[in-house]
Amino acid sequence: MKLPQKFFGRRQEIAADFLTALDKHADDIRSGRAVEIFEVRDFAELVHVHPTHFSNTIKSATGHSPCYFIEERLIEISKSMLQNRDMKISEVARTLTYDPSNFTKFFKHFSGQTPKQYREDYFKSLT
Repeated sequence: MKLPQKFFGRRQEIAADFLTALDKHADDIRSGRAVEIFEVRDFAELVHVHPTHFSNTIKSATGHSPCYFIEERLIEISKSMLQNRDMKISEVARTLTYDPSNFTKFFKHFSGQTPKQYREDYFKSLT
């Protein structure tokens, strides 16, 4: 059975809307305007689809789950904040709505090193 072309167009539209919303949310996080980190259900609501359909559509359109993109963006934001010596690691954690211990676990899981190790390595590489 061949699927209609409009199915593929809508799938790409949902993925594009998600990535646009994720970019906006990332900007809100960086600027301190976000008081909580959006979850998959929040993004699904923004694009007006059920969370399960949303997750399946993003996975189908991009090859990755929505969580992959959210976590990737949070690590990217974390790293940019950690490159500011004046910002304490605990402050970075709170900005991202984590307590410092959970932030360290999250960061290490996705980057392979603790926030402190990342910061030290980053500033060593500049010298």
